[in-house]
Amino acid sequence: MFDTVAILGATGAVGHIMRKLLEDRKFQANQFRFLASARSAGKTLEFQGKTYTLEELTKDSFEGVELVISSTPDDTAAEFLPSAIEAGAIVIDESGYWRMKPEVALVIPEINPEAALEAKGIIASPNCSTTQMVMALKPLHDASPVRRVIVSTYQATSGAGVVGTSDLMEGSRAFLDGEDHEYQAFQHPIAFNAIPQIGSEKEAGYTSEEMKMVYETRKILGDDTILINPTCVRIPVANCHSETITVETERSISPEEAHQLFEEFPGITVVDDLKNFSYPLPSTCDGSDEVFIGRIRRDISSPNGLSFWCVSDNLRKGAATNAVQIAELLAKHRACT
Repeated sequence: MFDTVAILGATGAVGHIMRKLLEDRKFQANQFRFLASARSAGKTLEFQGKTYTLEELTKDSFEGVELVISSTPDDTAAEFLPSAIEAGAIVIDESGYWRMKPEVALVIPEINPEAALEAKGIIASPNCSTTQMVMALKPLHDASPVRRVIVSTYQATSGAGVVGTSDLMEGSRAFLDGEDHEYQAFQHPIAFNAIPQIGSEKEAGYTSEEMKMVYETRKILGDDTILINPTCVRIPVANCHSETITVETERSISPEEAHQLFEEFPGITVVDDLKNFSYPLPSTCDGSDEVFIGRIRRDISSPNGLSFWCVSDNLRKGAATNAVQIAELLAKHRACT
């Protein structure tokens, strides 16, 4: 058990879920502290039956803190988390700032727990779209190395934060009422629409969200030879990201073998009965910590190809749940050493 745990960003969309998970999963520490911006400092929140006052986040906030769980924008993570490391804390970070730093572990506990246990300083949690895809790739990769991946994502507006979901709700109302809505999170209307750009333009016409899926997947699986071709699309769904994934492996993996591999892998649930219209849907996966897979079938264009559909709650396994699982992993290891 850790003595003092500090939570950054506890009042945000991901932070709220993280706080609830820590309560529900009975994560123990002798002391919890909640750090926030100067604007939020002084407000109170309830946690594990107690009332806590939000403290202003400064570079001097981490004295005596052993574990930091952080869900903040990249610039905040870049500015403040080095001070936590200097103070001797272990940091679990949800931002994108540290993920591809060579010295930083990028961790999904079901896949590479040893990276967290061997880490010094910051442990990064992957991008939400990467997390669910790599969860699905891992059992296949262990059975036969993955050589190529083609993935298209259908990402919920909650991935753009509270303002993204507000844009969906208010924009939809305005559209149905024949009125205009001034969108805050998106460059185009998201209501009754699909936007084939998430993030800024990067190399070769790909976006930052797409390139995260390339680089983070290779780092987590420890294989820079995997070829990945991503397309990321924002759709008018409030929560849960969906992905169509086609995988080519060194040897052919049948749909039946893949079904068994998925079912045996921790954190994956298979829902796959096309005849009875049964497959994962954002509406049914919302609020779950699992990664759901269905529509498992051969890729009819490649002898070693397999295609499937994947849905996961991007605010939970794609963010808050993964961070809490890392914290639990560290606490368990600490108790055994």
